[in-house]
Amino acid sequence: MENKKYTLRQLTLYFLKLGTWGFGGPVALVGYMHRDLVEQKQSLTEEEYKVGIALAQLAPGPLAAQLGIYIGFVHYGFLGATLAGLAFVLPSFVMVTLLGMIYQQYSGLSWMREVFYGVGAAVIGIISISTYKLTLKSVSQVNLDAIKANWLLWLFYLVAVAITVVTHQEQILLFAGCGLIYMAIKAPPVWLKRPSAAPAILLTSTGFWDYSKDTLIEIGLFFLKAGTFVFGSGLAIVPFLHSGVVNEYHWLTENQFVDAVAVAMITPGPVVITVGFIGYLVSGLPGAATPALATFLPCFLFTVILAPYFKKIAKNASIKAFVDGITAAVIGALVGSVIVIASRSIVDIPTALIAVATGLALIYVKKLQEPYLMQQRLSWGY
Repeated sequence: MENKKYTLRQLTLYFLKLGTWGFGGPVALVGYMHRDLVEQKQSLTEEEYKVGIALAQLAPGPLAAQLGIYIGFVHYGFLGATLAGLAFVLPSFVMVTLLGMIYQQYSGLSWMREVFYGVGAAVIGIISISTYKLTLKSVSQVNLDAIKANWLLWLFYLVAVAITVVTHQEQILLFAGCGLIYMAIKAPPVWLKRPSAAPAILLTSTGFWDYSKDTLIEIGLFFLKAGTFVFGSGLAIVPFLHSGVVNEYHWLTENQFVDAVAVAMITPGPVVITVGFIGYLVSGLPGAATPALATFLPCFLFTVILAPYFKKIAKNASIKAFVDGITAAVIGALVGSVIVIASRSIVDIPTALIAVATGLALIYVKKLQEPYLMQQRLSWGY
């Protein structure tokens, strides 16, 4: 790590460009980082990259943003982590805020509703395929031997699907419980074997400045919780946001929430930046900035605090088992959330066809990316 093959300025510019042009979601973004920084520029070693990926998967928060923050930390410490994180997130934050202004101003017009009519259906198709891929990656392959070997993870997964569909809410205690049960069975830590040792407790017309202080506090606390307790890729936060934003606080309608996810899909950078669009619709620019800061702050702190010690932490079997249990339940909740959202967004034959066509296109056209499909829905005039 002594041989710095890039300057701090080059690092910041790289993540600024990636945040501006990096389409395709978290899996694509971490792939771009490997291609550019490990294979082509050789700015990072393969080992440094793998440690960063492991840390990003074990800690809560958006995967791609955490990896970017870690890469900034590797050679330039706290300042590098801060600049890399800001450069990566800022372009997409500006884009979703501008889209929020336009949406706020024109959502009552027929053309705006028609645009999001098609895009919302496409989102269902995209998220459905993404949840399938996440299931294969995080739970197991769908074959008899793999299911037998990982039956407990599948049980957590199916329970989370059922509870999310029935309650229309994401259950944080369920996730924590699954993590603890799986850890206790697969890799019980020392404090479980020795109960005497207690564990540690873990523009005015567009509503630009329309906000309430009390609402901002509620928004900040809710999204801080989202950034702290949601594990997995950017899409893993969708069921958590849906249960709070739509069901609990009623900040957005069902259609507005689907539109918010659509905005995240058609803009570059981390999918989680949809929180900026949601916040803008609720409380203008202050409402956009507050959830963005609250969502990304926990993952920044986790990364910066854990990075110096993570090589040892990553080898801890108990920590790995805990996160495996949580991840299975989170992916199950995501599937349940997709079912709930689809039941309200697929309202007729055209929307059903768009959702199915989008999913099939992602399966059979290997190089096709999500943003292209979203733009096609726009150009078709839906």
